[in-house]
Amino acid sequence: MSQSNVIFAASRNPTREDLFARAEDISADLSRRAADLDREGRPPLAEIVKLKNAGLLNALHPTQIGGGGLDWVDGLRLVRILARGESSIGQLLGYHYVNSQYIYWALDAARAHALGSDTVARNLYWGAAVNPRDPGLVLTRRGNSYVLNGRKSFSTAARVSDYINANATLDDKIAGFAVPTNRQGYVANDDWDNIGQRLSDSGSVEFRDFPVYEEDFVGAPAASDVAPPVLSTFNTPFIQLVFVNFYLGTAEGALQAAVDYVRNTTRPWITSGVERAADDPYILERVGEFTAALKASAALADSAAAAVQAGLARGRDVTARERGEAAAEAYAAKVHATHVSLDITSRVFELTGARSTADKYRFDRFWRNVRTHTLHDPVFYKAREVGEFVLNDKIPEVSLYS
Repeated sequence: MSQSNVIFAASRNPTREDLFARAEDISADLSRRAADLDREGRPPLAEIVKLKNAGLLNALHPTQIGGGGLDWVDGLRLVRILARGESSIGQLLGYHYVNSQYIYWALDAARAHALGSDTVARNLYWGAAVNPRDPGLVLTRRGNSYVLNGRKSFSTAARVSDYINANATLDDKIAGFAVPTNRQGYVANDDWDNIGQRLSDSGSVEFRDFPVYEEDFVGAPAASDVAPPVLSTFNTPFIQLVFVNFYLGTAEGALQAAVDYVRNTTRPWITSGVERAADDPYILERVGEFTAALKASAALADSAAAAVQAGLARGRDVTARERGEAAAEAYAAKVHATHVSLDITSRVFELTGARSTADKYRFDRFWRNVRTHTLHDPVFYKAREVGEFVLNDKIPEVSLYS
């Protein structure tokens, strides 16, 4: 695997300017290497180390424990920046943000502070094994603790995670817990072979008599029909906004790659009447249209992030209605970003021409990445939820998808 020369000294309390500059540097480096990285499709171990050393993993943690103290609007912009260089790395950063911040919404203040402080001090990367369509995991009591057994078909960051959130059935209830992945019995399989997001490390994981202790639980086990505390459900609108931002970052990266190719390689069409492809009126029109669409979708994404951030800021006083209104904003952004990113990543070839389809460029990776992940949950269901809110004043039903 080719290696990057981008190196940062790990530091506590990096400034906002530091974090954004480092994200831009890493993104530019990823962009230069993205075709090779996509071709190789290996676990992004070196890339996660770079994110750690840049302080990006701790960007949203409080400054009091050594984090960057950024809000979600800025955190999601960092996701978008990284996705311009390589879509999977943007996804991985965003997933980490949601999984590592969840402790502040679901745990009591003392436990959240202790686990957050440990996360920052040890620069831990957080993943998850919570796919609701693939329950798969069962906790059973053994002595004074528990053992976890089962398999999850998909677990993004399966091999690069230091810590994970997971859930499992315990008797007739659902238990959520946060555990380190270095305990005996955690097995990450090398079976992610999808056409896109090839660096997302999203293969299956197995738990074989994996030990779980009372102190690992995130809240008390509860029946599946019991509504959780409202604050603890903010993980869903935020993970949807992670999707929004790495879709848009991927499309922005595709457009930038196409623009660079047009400037340096594309030849003008024989009847265009111009000497440079960059002066072709049809190419200019498409670049303008694509740029306008991306700017509009990014503005909607930032606005939605601000709305969800405002709901989160209400803390344990936030109501289900306030959460639902904010979620509807996030889901509207999801609908728009999905359509815009799929359109642009498939149509950039109209700018670059036939020779750009050569495998060495792998310009198709942008579309493959967005197409693969946008199937995560069908966008028409998100559009329906937005429609229900607008037409019938019905807030989205709380789940791990909505």
